This record gives sequence, structure tokens and C-alpha cells, in this order.
Amino acid sequence: MDDTRTRIISATMKAVRQYGLEGMRIQNVSDLAGISPGAIYRYFDGKDQLIRECFTCVDRQAAAIFDQLEFQPSVMFTDPIGAVKQLWLPYFRFWVAHPDETVFYHRFRDSAFFPEYDWNRKVTYFDTFTGIVRLFRDTFPGLKRMNQELLWLHVLTSTVMYAKYVVEGILADDQETEDAVFQLLMTGLSGYLKPENPV
Repeated sequence: MDDTRTRIISATMKAVRQYGLEGMRIQNVSDLAGISPGAIYRYFDGKDQLIRECFTCVDRQAAAIFDQLEFQPSVMFTDPIGAVKQLWLPYFRFWVAHPDETVFYHRFRDSAFFPEYDWNRKVTYFDTFTGIVRLFRDTFPGLKRMNQELLWLHVLTSTVMYAKYVVEGILADDQETEDAVFQLLMTGLSGYLKPENPV
């Protein structure tokens, strides 16, 4: 990605963290990026497009976590909760390590902008994650009894929400928080992680 474009996107997320989605202005972004407002308009049509591009950028970064994992499917049979944690932990730690992105992402998903954006977006960059979800569903047929959209929405958005609490200082950034958040997420899921034909 072009360096100036990257600076604009980074500054936008910082501005949203400081001023909120509604309060953020192009001038705030130009101040934080150290460029003129006119330079921003060479890359983006306006605030709405800029915000959508920021979300796509962060969404792609989050999806890339699953592309980089060396996931061993056999672990699902011997330690299903451990298998979930092996996938979840890098995702949670990504958000905790990127405070501006986390606050931005959470605010955008909760905003009036998101439903229309979500309706029209193509998320092929989440193909690896989708494949892993399919693998879990095939291994643990009980998962099919749950509303899949609701299940994974719960896991992913709850993870971002708890990470936001960490970056805002509401929760401690420590092992105890990590373990507690994971335990909360797994409480509703663990009963479904039973293979049809255990090995």
C-alpha cells in the first residue's frame, strides 16, 4: 500500500479513537497524518469512503492471522478446547496489540455505517477462517444445531469487545484476563465440541 495512503488510514483510526466516528473530521485526520486535507481527497472521496476503507484494511489484517497459523486439525479430537484456543489466542492478542484499530473496529461495527457496508462487502479474504469453521462443524456435528452466523459473530465480536476493554484500561492486560475471556467464550461452546466418532 502507498505510504501516504497508509498514513491516512492509520491517522483516521487514531482520530476515530480520539473523537468518535461522528466527531472525527478530515481536518483531524490531516493533522494526525501531517498532510493537507487536500492530499486526503487525492486518495479518498470523503469521510464515508475513508472510514469504509479503514474497516476493510483492519478486517483484512485480522483475517490474515488465520492465514499465518499452523493449525493441526488432529488436535480437535484430542483437545477440542485447546484447538479453539490455538486459533483464538492470536486473534485476541492481535487486537490487544493494536489499540487504535481495536477501538475503530468496535465503533464501526456498532455504527449506523456498518449494516449497509456489511451487506455489500465481499469477504473472500476470510476464506481460511471459513474453512476452519467448516472443519469444526464437520468434526463436531453438534455445532450444526446452533445458528452459525450468531455463533461466530458472538465469538469474534466478543473477542474484539474484550480486547477494547483491555486497550482502554478497563481490564488488565495479563494472563488472568486472557484466561477469563477465553473461559467465558467457551462456556457456551464447550458442550458442542464432541466429535461424532471420537478417536
